[in-house]
Amino acid sequence: MEWYWLGVMMFAILVAFILIGVPVAFALGLTGSIMVYFFLSPNMLFQLARISFDVASTHLFIVAPLFILMAGLVSQSDVAERAFLAATKWLNWLPAPLAISTVAATTMFSAISGSSPATAAAIGYTSVPEMLKHGYDKRLSVGVVAAGGTLGILIPPSVVMIIFGIITETSIGALFMAGLIPGLMLSGLLMLYVVLHSKRYPIKRRETMIVTWADRFSSLSGVWPIALLFITVIGVIYSGIATPTEAAAIGASAAVLLTLPRKGMGLTGLARVLVRAAQTTSMIMFLIICGSFFGFVISMLGIAHETVALLIAAEISPWSVLICYVIILILLGCLIDPASMMVITLPLAFPVLSGLGFDPLWIGVIVTIAVEIGMITPPVGLNLFVLQGVVPKEVTAKDIALGALPFVLVLILGLVLVMVFPGLATWLPSMLR
Repeated sequence: MEWYWLGVMMFAILVAFILIGVPVAFALGLTGSIMVYFFLSPNMLFQLARISFDVASTHLFIVAPLFILMAGLVSQSDVAERAFLAATKWLNWLPAPLAISTVAATTMFSAISGSSPATAAAIGYTSVPEMLKHGYDKRLSVGVVAAGGTLGILIPPSVVMIIFGIITETSIGALFMAGLIPGLMLSGLLMLYVVLHSKRYPIKRRETMIVTWADRFSSLSGVWPIALLFITVIGVIYSGIATPTEAAAIGASAAVLLTLPRKGMGLTGLARVLVRAAQTTSMIMFLIICGSFFGFVISMLGIAHETVALLIAAEISPWSVLICYVIILILLGCLIDPASMMVITLPLAFPVLSGLGFDPLWIGVIVTIAVEIGMITPPVGLNLFVLQGVVPKEVTAKDIALGALPFVLVLILGLVLVMVFPGLATWLPSMLR
């Protein structure tokens, strides 16, 4: 059978499994096993066991559960609430200060959470009721939280970038640095949109909060854990003191020490965090193991190699291929979670894109931003569902979906800027290298 029919059959089987409700990880493993049994050799099924051992025992994989634990610890404590309150005191002189403070708080919290839903939920729980109380439009209030939450998987440390690095064998430390400038740029674009929106649609009731410089400086007491964790994790990586794996261990240990005495934590909160971290780690492990096996089968069937050869021979613009892949990721974001869509698409897409000459770090940032956009794309982006569970009951699912829609366009603008100016992603890693 020709390689292209094998590719069509492989992805058709995968989609069929997902549509009937099979979890994505098991759907990947089952699809790969079927293709091996019928089109390669049943004896090659042992590769699934070998890949499982290799993935589970690699030192790189230890990075993911440690950063997941760190994110869970700071999400469980009151760090997010304190970050938002500090931002409101320092930014109260700007138009729509609470909305801009929300973006600032999500940016700060992203530097230690590594998760988009966790960032949106933690900041939204405090900021949305506060904005509604001060007369902000419901849709702006939830939209800015949903969009700001997406920064959690772009600003380092990022669990999504760790998954990208493991699947593509790209340096996780370099990916972290590649995401920093684009993450800050997107944060600035979100703030700019809020300012322009507030100029066109003034808030009905302005804040009357009077803030002194003493209030501002005292509010920093709630922000220092974020700064300390970020400087500790990123600093030890790029000073050469520790590898990303060791930095993750240092960050998780520091997070335990910093959050255990804080409000909302204690031993009970720690136990909940450990259980959630174990559940999330197990899910990601299964995804990466089965996704790696899926990629192995694609390689053995010659699908990736022949696809690259076909595109080169047909002289199709590499940019056309990249743009099509980005659109696919944005659309998939309406249906499945970021880790799943990356594990499904990267085994074929990454060899093709790297074969066409694109920088792996640049690809990693573009994929991450595209995944971000998918997470707030109505009607079923993941962040929209997360917010539904933490916002006041007066905010409907329709309000959340319509509120996120303008911010989708803002994030697309940021994605276009990174695609047009690759140096936004590649300059910092090259300088540090």
